[in-house]
Amino acid sequence: MKLIHILTLLPFVGMLGLLPQVNKLEPFVLGLPFNMFWIVLWVVLTSVILAIIYRLDPANREGDV
Repeated sequence: MKLIHILTLLPFVGMLGLLPQVNKLEPFVLGLPFNMFWIVLWVVLTSVILAIIYRLDPANREGDV
């Protein structure tokens, strides 16, 4: 499996697959319950992961017009 395919699975596994394990109201992180913080964290991480995928994708190379 290519690295790009693995990176596309990370947000899905992190946000939906691991949410039942982190479904806790305590502790509070940045004033949010932990499960809400977990979801916000994965929204931000998904943007970072998609930027990495964009940079790694050979179809986005400059000069390939």
